[in-house]
Amino acid sequence: MLTPVVFAGSFDPVTNGHVQLVHRAQAIFGAVIVVVMPNGKKQTLFSLQERKQLLEETFKKDPQVKVDMAQGLLTDYMKQQGLKLLVRGIRNAADLEYENTSLAYNRFFYPDLKTVFLPAEPNVAHISSSAVKEAFDYGADVSALVPACVAAALKRKAR
Repeated sequence: MLTPVVFAGSFDPVTNGHVQLVHRAQAIFGAVIVVVMPNGKKQTLFSLQERKQLLEETFKKDPQVKVDMAQGLLTDYMKQQGLKLLVRGIRNAADLEYENTSLAYNRFFYPDLKTVFLPAEPNVAHISSSAVKEAFDYGADVSALVPACVAAALKRKAR
């Protein structure tokens, strides 16, 4: 039985950078649970349920990738599910600083939790959900930065 690794985020929207990180984590750990969570600091374009559905569509051909939703603290979700391994993507120094702070809080609330950082591949290191949303808001074609189902959902939002 594989012990899955968790990759959590707001995924508003899911990008090709997220997809690549999930595939890399799957290659290393075998199974990945992608957990969609709210982020009160961000203005969202898609509802939590829409984001979950887009992730399920994105990974529908990947049987070792499961998609779930959670509210509250990620550490509470992980304890409730009996999960102890978290993967985080790092694109740049700012991400590393943010993730190190998160790691400290996660350890405080769940000492058994282990976090693995995966650096982004250069071809997707520039992609962020925030930048995709901003470009989309200005009418740019962002279809090369997101899965096809997300590009279609963005077009529906624009109407």
